[in-house]
Amino acid sequence: MGTNVIGVVGAGTMGQGIAQIASTFHHDVLLYDAYPDKLGKAKHSLRKILQRQVEKERMSQQEVNAIIERIHFAEDLTGFGNCQLVVEAVVENLDIKQDVFKRLEGIVPRDCILATNTSSLSIASISSALKKPNRCLGIHFFNPAPIMPLVEIIPGIATAEETTTTARTLIDDWNKTTVLAKDTPGFIVNRVARPFYSEAIRQLEEGVADVPTIDWAMKEIGGFRMGPFELMDFIGHDINYKVTETVFEEFFYDPRFKPSFTQKRMVEAGFLGKKSGKGFYNYGEEVQNPEPTKDEELGKSIVDRILAMLINEAADAVFMNIATIEDVDLAMTKGVNYPKGLLEWADDIGLEKVFDRITALQMEYGEDRYRPNPLLKRMVRNNGTFY
Repeated sequence: MGTNVIGVVGAGTMGQGIAQIASTFHHDVLLYDAYPDKLGKAKHSLRKILQRQVEKERMSQQEVNAIIERIHFAEDLTGFGNCQLVVEAVVENLDIKQDVFKRLEGIVPRDCILATNTSSLSIASISSALKKPNRCLGIHFFNPAPIMPLVEIIPGIATAEETTTTARTLIDDWNKTTVLAKDTPGFIVNRVARPFYSEAIRQLEEGVADVPTIDWAMKEIGGFRMGPFELMDFIGHDINYKVTETVFEEFFYDPRFKPSFTQKRMVEAGFLGKKSGKGFYNYGEEVQNPEPTKDEELGKSIVDRILAMLINEAADAVFMNIATIEDVDLAMTKGVNYPKGLLEWADDIGLEKVFDRITALQMEYGEDRYRPNPLLKRMVRNNGTFY
């Protein structure tokens, strides 16, 4: 193996995906997992996924064989002594991640970049376990990693500029769309997307409309690929609820991110969505789920409310210097397949209209959850636009 080696720690779905990408771009890859049986499963799973590419005529058998040959399944970390980059993709547990990085630091070369694929923990807290935290940053892929184009690059407070530049250049070379985000809860995508779920659930709880009607409105009128309830069922309520809960706690219990009792009860009952056979929809055999009420006026008001909240959150990410206008829009179109960048969409609707919708919600409910973002206020006052 040469010096062009990428290490991946954690052989779950995400770790496998990252290993596949790195190998596709001609790196030797070391894939490690603390549980040796997971390595066997990962090897089988990767072969199956790549073989499908041959069947669909997207890759030749020769290409697939070469990708598999470049991935080496490591049963301990001692072989990581030649890596230029190691990406950690283990469970979202701070102690475990810190332990991985402590162990790696004593093995990898001095100039090796140590990256975490965390979606909810702070880079500062993970990197604090290192003697040289300046070599650590967040490189957040989206699932499935080989298919989803977006990668969030997140420098921590201690990350050296050179680390960020080198890492971003490498991921760009893997044909990914990178966006730069500040080390704050949820980074860009998981923060800005919260109202897509929470405002849909809120309208359900209030009896504005039922599950299939809200999903129908967001797809047919809003242009989203999946409705919020469909998507939550697909992600899994245990995961989706945990992200909402974490963002809420990390933002010092800001009411904008308040989780819902509806989803909490579903998690408690084990109604986790597709993987458990039941969520907002029933996935049992020959089950007939209810049909939506296809009322255009109702559908439009559902979309307007959720969209106004999403735009308000996107504006806040810019206002708080989490990311640039362009990177926020890129993140939402490339990371979660939104039909349009939220801030570009706001310009199209008209900022005054968006502001009026949020102000009306705040007046009606008297909740801080609906407070209009100061940047949006200023732009309306000055007749400005995002683009």
